[in-house]
Amino acid sequence: MQFWMNYYRMNKDLANLKVLVTRPAHQAEPLCEAIAALGGLPVRLPLLAIEPLTPDARLRTQIQQLDNFNILIFISTNAAVFGAALIDQYWPQFPVGIEVLAIGPTTASTLNEQLDCAAQTSANGMDSEAVLELDVLNKVDGKRIGIFRGQGGRELLADTLRGRGAQVDYLEVYRRSPVKHDAQEFARLINTDGVDLITVTSSESLRLIEQLAGDNTARLSLIPLLVPSARIAEQASAAGFSTVLDAGGANQASMIAALQNYAAGADNKA
Repeated sequence: MQFWMNYYRMNKDLANLKVLVTRPAHQAEPLCEAIAALGGLPVRLPLLAIEPLTPDARLRTQIQQLDNFNILIFISTNAAVFGAALIDQYWPQFPVGIEVLAIGPTTASTLNEQLDCAAQTSANGMDSEAVLELDVLNKVDGKRIGIFRGQGGRELLADTLRGRGAQVDYLEVYRRSPVKHDAQEFARLINTDGVDLITVTSSESLRLIEQLAGDNTARLSLIPLLVPSARIAEQASAAGFSTVLDAGGANQASMIAALQNYAAGADNKA
């Protein structure tokens, strides 16, 4: 991490680029620090708060019987953090013989650090579609698969695996709650303060920022939007955003690289 911060400080690629960062507060700071180190101007506006769930009897039993699963899938860094904390309460060592999959390298790294287990990721993307292409998930008939996630969310992963013959259980370890913001303050932010680019990292964040815009939707749609995947890019375009940039991942490295590419293109047009 220190290496990258030193690198950022030596390269002012984002000079004076004002970036609205909508990640949850506990995850936004590293990205904001990297933007600032590159000369950019991060503006913090968390749209979601992430809170761990108190495990109910069913979840406690699932964790206690974790070794009954053949495959575990962690769909986000939050799932890895809160899932690992819960597993650690019941398992001094992570049970052997379980295939562990992670959506994205940051999630995999978190699992390696907190559970000392190697997690497999897809080289083709950081979403459910990419994970479903992994060889280990092609022949799952009769296997038991656990998916660590937050409350709610997409059903594609579980539905597809069930269609392939697997028994799939959700292990929901956190919840997402909308953060309330003043609509007039947000209007000032996009109309007066001159935000150059907005980052969103989920479909839910995209929906929330549209709701927050209200009567300022037309102005919001003119601000370039940086998203982590082609799926969310399609949703943003359908919502009317005129310039949508796909970072190819929600991790910090992907986001920063996309911001640098955008800034370089903006400079060339100036």
